[in-house]
Amino acid sequence: MPMNYTKTGLLLIVLTGIFVTMGAVVGGQSGMLIAFLVALAMNAFSLWKSDKMVLRMFGAHEVDRNSAPELVDMVHRLAHRAELPPPRVYIIQNAQPNAFATGRNPQNSAVAVSTGLLDVLSRDEVAGVVAHELAHIKNRDTLTMTVAATIGGAISMLAQYLQFGMLFGGNRDSNGNGVGFIGALAAMIMAPFAAMLVQTAISRSREYQADRLGAMITGNPIPLATALQKIQAQAHRIVNEDAEAVPAAAHLFIINPLTGRGVDNLFSTHPNTENRIAELLKLAQEMGIDASGGPALSDDSYGSANGSEEPTGPWSRPAAGPRRGGRGPWG
Repeated sequence: MPMNYTKTGLLLIVLTGIFVTMGAVVGGQSGMLIAFLVALAMNAFSLWKSDKMVLRMFGAHEVDRNSAPELVDMVHRLAHRAELPPPRVYIIQNAQPNAFATGRNPQNSAVAVSTGLLDVLSRDEVAGVVAHELAHIKNRDTLTMTVAATIGGAISMLAQYLQFGMLFGGNRDSNGNGVGFIGALAAMIMAPFAAMLVQTAISRSREYQADRLGAMITGNPIPLATALQKIQAQAHRIVNEDAEAVPAAAHLFIINPLTGRGVDNLFSTHPNTENRIAELLKLAQEMGIDASGGPALSDDSYGSANGSEEPTGPWSRPAAGPRRGGRGPWG
């Protein structure tokens, strides 16, 4: 989609400008030049390697049909329904139920789900979430979202550096660059806010679009609606330490992973969850599906590796059933 590439380019320009301005605050003209060179290198890196950086940022590990047969087969079958090449599949060891997709294009994409998501959601609901993430890949949202996470995270780190320097007496007096304590304070406070505003400008509408397309991929909006409700309830109760450390990457997830204890929720990158659920229920009505309990998705839409009607993954595991290797049959 050419519009997404244009949007990514504009986003890079704005975030680079913020980064260079902060470099000027830290080191004057020389700092600005260094920041500009660093930003160019970061832009090139983020376009090609940001997906790997984001996956490492959240401690995701890749799984395959040997380590997580049902999950991987589900992702691949849904990708086939979406007319996409099968993405790489990752699991994040985190109790907060959540998920995200990353990659510069469908051929170099990945879907990551948390252990909390696999434990809390039903099989149909997991499929709904996966389909939502595949919709982001199909719409090529992931390039813009991943670049924003990478550069926005760097801006947040530079702001933390400024704060650290102020605590130890740095920038209290003008150091020849025309910007003293007030300038450093303004940059420290305003730059992260500016970066968050730019990320918000990516457009919250992308989540509505991914919800709708994801529901069309599975053929049933109800599981995704109930999944969003469950994830929202858990996300603000269970702290995701990795996400809290890099709030600039919050927009990657299907539901905002930040607890909102600080100012993180002032510039929410996600639309209201209740509104998203309402849109999915409206879509269910349009599709003639009973919102009180629509038909379960058929096994030939997604399912276990052996295609049997009896699911064997964590979504059908008895409550007292053992976990293999302490991580469950999904890896």
